[in-house]
Amino acid sequence: MRSSRIAPFVAASAVAALVPALAPATASAAENPLSQYLQQKPAWHRCDTAMPAAFQCATIKVPLDYSRPGGKTLNLAISRLKTSTKKERRGVLLLNPGGPGGSGIDMPQQLASELPKTVKGKYDLIGFDPRGIGQSSPVSCGLTPKEQNWERAYKAETFAKDVKWARTVAEKCTAKQGDKLRHITTRNTARDMDVIRAVLGEKKISYLGYSYGTYLGAVYAQMFPERADRFVLDSAVDPARVWRGMIQVWAEGTEPAFTRWTEWTAKRNSTYKLGKTPEAVRKTFYDLVAQADRKPIDLDGAVLTGDDIRSSSRGMFFSVRDAAESVVELKKAAAGKPPSAVREPKTPTPLPPSFGRTVPSDNGDAGFWSVVCADTRNWPRDPEQYRSDAIRDKGKYPLYGDFASNIKPCAFWKKNGSEPATTIDNKVGALILQNEWDPQTPLTSGQGMRRVMKGSKMVTVVGGVGHGIYGSKSCADKTATAYLTTGKLPAKEVTCQAASAARERSGANLLPLPTPHGIPGTVSRF
Repeated sequence: MRSSRIAPFVAASAVAALVPALAPATASAAENPLSQYLQQKPAWHRCDTAMPAAFQCATIKVPLDYSRPGGKTLNLAISRLKTSTKKERRGVLLLNPGGPGGSGIDMPQQLASELPKTVKGKYDLIGFDPRGIGQSSPVSCGLTPKEQNWERAYKAETFAKDVKWARTVAEKCTAKQGDKLRHITTRNTARDMDVIRAVLGEKKISYLGYSYGTYLGAVYAQMFPERADRFVLDSAVDPARVWRGMIQVWAEGTEPAFTRWTEWTAKRNSTYKLGKTPEAVRKTFYDLVAQADRKPIDLDGAVLTGDDIRSSSRGMFFSVRDAAESVVELKKAAAGKPPSAVREPKTPTPLPPSFGRTVPSDNGDAGFWSVVCADTRNWPRDPEQYRSDAIRDKGKYPLYGDFASNIKPCAFWKKNGSEPATTIDNKVGALILQNEWDPQTPLTSGQGMRRVMKGSKMVTVVGGVGHGIYGSKSCADKTATAYLTTGKLPAKEVTCQAASAARERSGANLLPLPTPHGIPGTVSRF
């Protein structure tokens, strides 16, 4: 979270008509093909004995293919934490943590301690696992840990292996999931959200989505504009760049962050001794990368190549103090010196409760590829296009450009029957929150969302570092809370200043850097 798809096309255009604003209790299947789904009565129960009794879960059914609602179905896991103030209650606030591939079933419980009482008084907090994820008929491709590593630097001598890896992942997913894959898409998840709305008996939904969740929210608002109430889109994806472009924007956004870090660190050479000028600091870092390429550096048990350092440290440079401390440790390890006493890492966010169900170990990656490959048709099919793009972007964005543009499984993904990407262009009111120095959805990405959500307003946290804002005691919280509780968007765009300490450190990863090779879950998503 914080701290990331000739018959289906007919269904796409008719879906708003298929899901009425509030399904009549007497609607028949002849009157509405989706009535069997819209009229479900969730069997709410306590999610887990380890969780509070008020945190309730249920499972509903949704069609695998919305153009054939009488066909196969999927299970959709939903959860809720009801407001205790019925008099002030406005409705429901659906939540999404990002991904694609992120489980959201536990979000009501997680956010209960972070959201203001005024917001919790207005809404029942509603979590759900998107289709194919977590407890919602999870997809699996049977990927090995090594196959789950997709941060691959471009090298002429290894490119053939990278092509084989990308093809293998796509083929394994097709073999394991078959036709199901083309239905694990953002558009269908938005349709599922509207089924949730109807099942909960609501005419409209409000929404809080982080990262990929901003794109999901924008797609819902595009498809169902009359049912979108108050939407907060936190750390936004640029809809014009989904999905290859959003991976590539990581490289574009990292270079100015790296330059900022070299300038900040050079001014503090007496502390870090990494160089007296930005150019000297840059040289120190890339000399370490070159040394690790010649002979991997053993950093407290983690054996790092230069490519490991480049990929693993990409997001770190947005937090200048964290990055400086980390590179100091890397420099010591390269010289064979013992590490300094480092700060204890942040306690990792607990995994979602299992609720007694097993989720495939590769579900996050399988879900990610399912969405980003099936959502759009802008993935090149020719491996040589990836080669030339990776070579070009390594020159333009030395830290991460070749990783971002190298070949991905989407080059070989089965496209039969999948829908085109949603064009976002509407006047639905929404509030977009964006840090200036966000490593996953850089500022330019949030600005892209603002351009196409023409009825929205944007809060930019100047100097803000990190991915995910609302609930973290940011200066943007006040505006978001006011919008969720009153429904009033700011009259104009808002800028606010991050606290001075937050400008330098966001709790980003500290060295020892984890090598991504063979370690699932080390790759950041949206």
